[in-house]
Amino acid sequence: MSATWITSATSIAVIVIIVLTWAWKVLNWLWLKPKKLERLLREQGLKGNPYRILVGDVSDMLKMRKEAKYKPMTLSHDIIPRVLPFVYQSVIKHGKNSFIWFGPVPRLTITDPQLIKDVYNNIHSFQKVSINPPLSLLVTGLVSHEGDKWSKHRRIINPAFNIEKLKIMLPAISESCSDMMSKWEDMLSSDGSCELDVLPFLRNLTSDVISRTAFGHNHEEGRRIFELQKEQAELLMKVILKLNIPGWRFLPTRTHKRIKEIDTDIQASLKGIIMKREKAGEATKNDLLGILLESNNMEVKEHGNEKNVGMTLQDVIEECKLFYFAGQETTSNLLVWTMILLSNYSDWQALARKEVLQVFGNQKPYFDGLSHLKIVTMILYEVLRLYPPAIASSRAVHKDMKLGNMTLPAGVQILLPTVLVHHDSELWGHDAKEFKPERFSEGVSKATNGQVSFFPFGWGPRICIGQNFAMLEAKMALSIILQHFAFELSTAYTHAPTTVLTLQPQHGAHIILHKL
Repeated sequence: MSATWITSATSIAVIVIIVLTWAWKVLNWLWLKPKKLERLLREQGLKGNPYRILVGDVSDMLKMRKEAKYKPMTLSHDIIPRVLPFVYQSVIKHGKNSFIWFGPVPRLTITDPQLIKDVYNNIHSFQKVSINPPLSLLVTGLVSHEGDKWSKHRRIINPAFNIEKLKIMLPAISESCSDMMSKWEDMLSSDGSCELDVLPFLRNLTSDVISRTAFGHNHEEGRRIFELQKEQAELLMKVILKLNIPGWRFLPTRTHKRIKEIDTDIQASLKGIIMKREKAGEATKNDLLGILLESNNMEVKEHGNEKNVGMTLQDVIEECKLFYFAGQETTSNLLVWTMILLSNYSDWQALARKEVLQVFGNQKPYFDGLSHLKIVTMILYEVLRLYPPAIASSRAVHKDMKLGNMTLPAGVQILLPTVLVHHDSELWGHDAKEFKPERFSEGVSKATNGQVSFFPFGWGPRICIGQNFAMLEAKMALSIILQHFAFELSTAYTHAPTTVLTLQPQHGAHIILHKL
């Protein structure tokens, strides 16, 4: 009896210890650690809302985002209250260096250019915030890796985006642009004009470009992948702010199921394209996939005896997904906002067209000419300043770190609000919210006074590897559009910037085209 009693008592004791340990971890995660981090931040004069258990500020963020989305807006560039409402209100209430709560995690807003520079440069201490499922199904690859894996992937991918390789891709970009011009010309009425929403056309354009430049003759399958990714992005925006609720992402909701179905389909399609390319030995050097596979093979040959050398098939699949999402989203949004702004600023549209015609006449744009388009470049930079594709980015602090005169405890995150900095009148002057491309007439460095106050593609060692590709494609597309059409805003256009992972017009871009 005593032996049985001892065994039972031991079992109960073990269960009690397990329960107490689990309860302590939960208590620490949900209350003790957040309150400790809050105290350490407040001791340094940093302000923010008091911590609320589990949800933090998430419920208020969701509410304010929903309210902002349905508020009408005049045609102005003062878009921050609409696209980043909670952070905007937090900065007004608590100051520029204030913190908000993503569930039990405090996220410190940083707007000082020197501190932003320090964060972007110190990639080992300030790492990307881990991307949680299901968001990681869409945004992964190079953008999410750290340390040696990031260095290896960046080294292998780099050759695909050097200038000489980009020159080879120009004909594919030009062909996609010409196809779009043909579609627009077919829609013209007898007076040589038509009204249309250019957003879906520009999305199809950039999808077609990335399909052709990434997959060559497999571009039809590439376009299907893009359509799936677009649906996936829209579904993810419905769930993104709820990811901080413990266990929520595991619920078998219809949205979660569809997100996973799309990922399975995309993975299978990309695997088929890659394996077919490798099996056939198609070592083409004219598309991104071919260059990536060639670079990967060279890496394996050079470092074959080392551990974890080269990319796996899954690695290549993830980088292809990133090519698609980042390449398509960034350029389509840049082009649509550029057309909207040039529709509203006809003087700048006329100046840009004059420059394009002086350089190219009616010829197809070519690389050297594109690199000499000063006015077009100024316009694109100003659009990126006012309407950056990614309105903010974040970093994680995994150990106690000094940043300026602050000591950031491990467990805090940093928010770099791109759009807030780009619109800051202390950095850009009283006309910060106005469209003035002339501010870039002497380049980015002069416009920013050498500060890190303009970073639409990020900054430092991890600056977007595809920025030259995006700018080249945007210059090519805008030049061809200006050669063929003049355009103005339709009365049907409603100015409603919103974020669906990237910044885009909520109700499309209704524009009237006039054939030249």
